[in-house]
Amino acid sequence: MPDKPVVYVIDDDEAARDGLAFLLTTHGFSLHAFEAAQVFLDAILSAKADRVITDVRMPEIDGLELLRRLKNRGIDCPVIVITGQADVPLAIEAIRLGAADFIEKPYEAEVLLGAVRSAVGGQADGTRDAQKAQFQQRLATLSPVERQILDALVDGHPNKTIAYDLGLNSYAIEVHRANVMTKMQSTSLSQLVRMMLLAAS
Repeated sequence: MPDKPVVYVIDDDEAARDGLAFLLTTHGFSLHAFEAAQVFLDAILSAKADRVITDVRMPEIDGLELLRRLKNRGIDCPVIVITGQADVPLAIEAIRLGAADFIEKPYEAEVLLGAVRSAVGGQADGTRDAQKAQFQQRLATLSPVERQILDALVDGHPNKTIAYDLGLNSYAIEVHRANVMTKMQSTSLSQLVRMMLLAAS
């Protein structure tokens, strides 16, 4: 019988850890929970981490610093960052540091489970150059306003700020944002960020 996939959860909120533990173990995952990033880093000093879920805002070592330390140690594992809505700029920085995905609170159970299931071996098909060309072609289909909205989203600006900056109402921003997601063939903001980073590389 194959081993259950292991998920390491790091969150200083006990209720959040317990909720994730219940969700993941009832869906076939083996779970190890940690109340602090340093405790996790000490525990995996000589072990391989399969999948990691971490909160962004934690005392001492936050989610971004955790990503840096994993990278410095040569520990290559998919990390899913969980963030509050106000933490989108931090989550985007996490993607730049190599996070596999980020999920905003409050999140749907299936969204989190889908991210965890795809965290390992989730690279898109095709070579890097082919992907880059594909993303650049998609970018070319955006209208000037859609491109402005995309850039603002990737910079972490909320819809209200984008609406104010562009002189549009919130409904118009929602419509344009939906068009951006469709044209870019993206299902999440984290995917958009990765596309933009690759297209600009």
